[in-house]
Amino acid sequence: MPNDRLKSVMELGGWTCAALAEKAGVDTKSVERWANQNRTPRLRTARLAAEALGEDMFGLWPSLRQPRAARAISPELVALYEQRADLPVSVFVDLMAKATERIDVLVYAAVFLHEAYPRLNDLLRERAAEGCAIRIAVGDPNSENVRQRGEEEKFGHGIQSRCRLALMHYRPLLGTQGIEIRAHGTTLYNSLYRADDQVLVNAHAWGVNAFGAPVWHLRRTGAGRLFDTYAASFDAVWNAALPVEEN
Repeated sequence: MPNDRLKSVMELGGWTCAALAEKAGVDTKSVERWANQNRTPRLRTARLAAEALGEDMFGLWPSLRQPRAARAISPELVALYEQRADLPVSVFVDLMAKATERIDVLVYAAVFLHEAYPRLNDLLRERAAEGCAIRIAVGDPNSENVRQRGEEEKFGHGIQSRCRLALMHYRPLLGTQGIEIRAHGTTLYNSLYRADDQVLVNAHAWGVNAFGAPVWHLRRTGAGRLFDTYAASFDAVWNAALPVEEN
């Protein structure tokens, strides 16, 4: 059984077994066994290899921090954060900046992006100019589901105001080739921030503000379905959303 997570990371980064072996201080056949037979390296070797790849060591070899008999972690899981507040905005920005084909954002408001990174619209314009297809789905402030979320999170009308503020932030992008903006009124089970084959999923919990809810970072691989589940969810909401009109 291969280590699909490791193989995917090596392929995306252009790493050969020989090159990674040199960085980790082992022979090439050892790396081949890591990738093709799902062998787990020694802790020090794993740390060196993970640092070279720019990845989380436990994401590549979950067994290093849990008993062998424990449930396996999906090869698509890059990282898990206890709450969105643990992530600097640079994580979201860097993900989008590297996108070459697609950026999808599904939120009610998420005004923290524009507040912490005022150049967000410029970044999206630059990505669109390079051929990246961008879809932004923001909550409809008149939606019953948005109103209900405000009550659940004890935000009241605040969340509706934040939806209007988000629309105000994104409105200057209307008419930009390659960028579409829609308003949706669906129940938001997760906020999604997708860039090509990676996505940050901000899972929502009843009564908890989005910044206090967990985030998992997924990368699509050939062996998993998690990424595709959220990609399909975005498409379903997008198809039900209405285009935002230019005023």
